Formats: sequence, structure tokens, C-alpha cells
Amino acid sequence: MQTLQPSSAVAEIGHFIGGKRVAGTSGRSGEVFNPATGAQTGRVAFASKAEVDAAVAAATAAFPSWADMPPSRRASVMFRFRELLLRDADHLAAMITAEHGKTFSDAQGELARGLEVVEFVCGIPHLLKGELTEQVSTGVDSHARRQPLGVCAGISPFNFPAMVPMWMFPVAIACGNTFVMKPSEKDPSLAIEIALLLSEAGLPAGVFNVVNGDKVAVDAILEHPGIKAVSFVGSTPIAEYVYKTGTAAGKRVQALGGAKNHLVVMPDADLDAAVDALMGSAFGSAGERCMAISIAVAVGDDVADALIERLSPKITALKVGSGLDDGVEMGPLVTGAHRDKVKSYIETGIDEGAVAILDGRTFKPAGDGFFVGGTLFDGVKPEMRVYREEIFGPVLGIVRVKTFEDALRLVNDHEFGNGTSIFTRDGGTARNFDRAVQAGMVGINVPIPVPMAFHSFGGWKRSIFGDHAMHGMEGVRFYTRLKTTTTRWPKAASGAEYIFPTVK
Repeated sequence: MQTLQPSSAVAEIGHFIGGKRVAGTSGRSGEVFNPATGAQTGRVAFASKAEVDAAVAAATAAFPSWADMPPSRRASVMFRFRELLLRDADHLAAMITAEHGKTFSDAQGELARGLEVVEFVCGIPHLLKGELTEQVSTGVDSHARRQPLGVCAGISPFNFPAMVPMWMFPVAIACGNTFVMKPSEKDPSLAIEIALLLSEAGLPAGVFNVVNGDKVAVDAILEHPGIKAVSFVGSTPIAEYVYKTGTAAGKRVQALGGAKNHLVVMPDADLDAAVDALMGSAFGSAGERCMAISIAVAVGDDVADALIERLSPKITALKVGSGLDDGVEMGPLVTGAHRDKVKSYIETGIDEGAVAILDGRTFKPAGDGFFVGGTLFDGVKPEMRVYREEIFGPVLGIVRVKTFEDALRLVNDHEFGNGTSIFTRDGGTARNFDRAVQAGMVGINVPIPVPMAFHSFGGWKRSIFGDHAMHGMEGVRFYTRLKTTTTRWPKAASGAEYIFPTVK
């Protein structure tokens, strides 16, 4: 394992505009912490509207030549970027762990999933191939192709500082756009490191820019007339705000919001496999995943009792600590404020009548890190806040239902429809669930059904705002617009026609 050298100095984290690092000038900033120790490690500059304007100006200036570059040459930059990501993978993973808190192995996995998107867009010459039809009418041909939009922007969450931005900018850039990235202010350092690697890979100055900040920067991006499209991942209230504000300003917007993912356990399921799935998906990354399973739907009391019997000792035995230490299975939460929010949800669940089989608030960390232990609730009801709302922490609730139909109805009635899973040995049950469930991503005996890069990621209902999912061909379509040309080379003028064109 490669680790970062400890330092007592507080790093100053600025922006990356026009191919170089620049210090913040707004006079506003936020604190960055090491979640495992609670110590402040950085101070991140918060961009003003003028600094966002500067990033957009750099991206606007770079757009014409970058868009005009042959797709094969844009792909060459992505190939070189891929090699640099592999070269520095351990260092980048350690950076993620140092600011987010997830385990080193989990950070490596995050990088690997982001790298898949980079590999996908290395094939951009093929992905941008158009269509041609000869003789749509006598002597008339028609061809269609996709062209870049211009300056695009991304606003990403704290839980995946590498993977989620790489769902956005590689696709946008490979399609010929330029990009302004606004990472989370909670773990901003990796975005600057990525910008440096892109420059080393040969990306021209201004094609990729980073502005750090808070709502001021977000609003400046959403309202800027020079930005054509915005990608966002975060909570549902903010996703809805981003979508409404961006589209009102005439932008194309894809905004992925919250989740409350259910895993249905049928009586015929392999319970040991289901328990292992629940452990990894509920407590991996301390539950700070939009695809985390936070609700286990047990079909039958016997299934619920068996899950509790198997889960309880495993949750109790979780090795919780610094993500850079060997053998650690769950790290801290990202900030002290978020830790306190998760603890308040646990208290609310108990107040509402859920049974706390295990209460993560009792976990005592060795130092001042932002830790919460694994929590297991039984007796969770649909009217409870711990069922309705996304907690984003290591909290797993068990809901007891009597039948498959009850389980399906429970999942479909929830306002979120990001992802869901079912564990069963019965193919007919699995097929019925897959066809009828109201969610964008479905797992059959798979706990976290995140699509591969050449497919697309996106939920249903209030888990997404906008018509396009992320990466895959949905991403290519989002970052381009269709142009169709109809061509005729007549031998001689044949006179005006006053009817709608038809095949002749």
C-alpha cells in the first residue's frame, strides 16, 4: 500500500484554470479534514462568480480547436490519460482515503470503475460514427452525425471524488466539448490532481478546468450563458434545484439525486450469500454510496430472524478504523457534521419505534475521527424517517413483509427508484421482479447493480431529473447533438415544388 506522508501543514487548495493551478481570490474558503483523525489538512478556496467566469472563458477559447481535432487524436489523449491513472493509481487511492475516509481497497475500486469510463471513450471514433442512407429519394442521400455542444460542466458529490467526475468529463471531452468541473468542497484535492494528469497526457490548456467552491460557484455555473450542459450527482433536493435552475437558463441538464435501495430476500434465497451482500453493500464506504443497500426486505418472519441471527455477529465484528490501515473494513464518515447527522437518524429511528439490534453510536474510536459503528434496525415501517429518507451512513434497516407482492409494492411505492436487488433461486420470481419493479438499476442476486461503463447509470422517479443517464451511449448522446443532412446534386434545375418532400 502506498500512503501519503503525514504533514502538520494545512494545504492551500485553489483552482485549475486555463492549464495551470491558480490561487483563489474571493477571500472565502472551507476546511478539509482527514476523517480518520479529525484533523484539518487543507483549506479549499471557494470560487467567486468572476472565477467561474474565468474558467468558462478559458474553456470557450479552447473549444473551437479541440472540437475540430479528429476524434482519433482526442482518443489518443484519453489513452495517455489512462496510462497515467494506472501509473499513479496507489497515490490517487491514498488521496481519496485521506480526504474521504473510505478504505484504501475501496478507493482502488472506485478508481477502477472510473477508469472503465476512460477506456470506454478511448473508442470515441467508433462511438461518434454517424449513419448514412443512400437514395432516400431518387438522387438524394441523407446522413446523420453527432456534434459537440460547447462548454459543459460537472458538479460532483463527496462520496466518489474520482469515479463520479470520471462519469462526466471523459465522455464530454472525448466528444469534443470543453469542461468545467466543480468537485465537492469536502474532498477537493483529487480533481486538481486529475487536471494535472490530463495536462501531462497532452490535453490542451483550457479544455479541462476545476473551480472549487460552494453554492456561489454552483449558481454561477447554472446561470452562466456560456455553459451548454450540466451534469450533477447529489441529494434529491439539490438535484431538483440544479435541474430547474439549469434548464430555466436554457441548459441541457442531467441531475442524479437520492436513493433508498432495497434488497428483497425471498424464502428460497441463499441466506449466506444474501448476508454477505448486505454486509458489503450496507457498510462498504460506511454506507456513503448512492447505491448502498440500506433496506433489507425480508419475505417472512423466518427470513427476517435468520438475517438478524447471521448479520449481528458480522456487524459486531466489523473492523472499523483508518482506511489506510491494513485489514480495516469500514472507515469513518466524511465530516464531523455528517457523523452527527447519521447519529441523529439512529436516535430518530429508535424514537419512532424501530428496534436497534445494534446501535453504531456506541462505537468508541481510538482518536478524534468521524466514526459511527454499524447499525442494524429491525421493525422498520414505511412511515418512519429511517425508511423514507436517505441516511448515507452505516445503517441497515429490516422491513418484514409476508409475500413477494408485498415486497414489490413496498419498493415501488417509495419516492426513490435508483437501484434495487432481489435474492432468490427462482427464475420466475426474479423475472417478475425485474419486469415490474420501478427502479432504474436492478440486481438479481447482485447487491450493487452499478452498470459497466459501456452501459449507462441512472435511476427512476425522484432519483433522476432529466432524460439522460450517465456514461455509456446515454452519456455520448447527452454531450452531443444530432445533425442530419439531406443532399442532392441535380444535373439540372427541375423547377420549384410546393408540396412536403416525399419519396420518389
